[in-house]
Amino acid sequence: MLRNYLPVLLLLGFVIINAVLILGIAHLTVRPQPTMVKSQPYESGMSPLGDARERVSVKFYLVAMLFIVFDIETVFMIPWGVYYRQLSCHVPMVAGACPVGQLSFFGLGEMLVFAAILVVGFVYVWKKGALTWD
Repeated sequence: MLRNYLPVLLLLGFVIINAVLILGIAHLTVRPQPTMVKSQPYESGMSPLGDARERVSVKFYLVAMLFIVFDIETVFMIPWGVYYRQLSCHVPMVAGACPVGQLSFFGLGEMLVFAAILVVGFVYVWKKGALTWD
């Protein structure tokens, strides 16, 4: 069981070691030289406008939450894509392939139902006007 997760654990270890190493080298080699210009807020190359604590429209948060909801769908599509062959075969696979005549619609139908539910939700949100930025 651990053998299946070994590549993921190795990648995670490499990422953590690499991040610590980069931050450590930067901390040891860079001398901070703060100036008045460096201490000012930076807004995409423009001079800062207004206060940072302005009120933001509720529409912004609504669109942000909708983005998260519809973006999470890809998290559910990845495992489906990995197991698509197994989901579309009535019997256990032989040598990584489904025997002739044993294919089913289940794997594709499962994702089509999921996508249809998402499309219905998207149309509902669109018709309610949640995506208009007026």
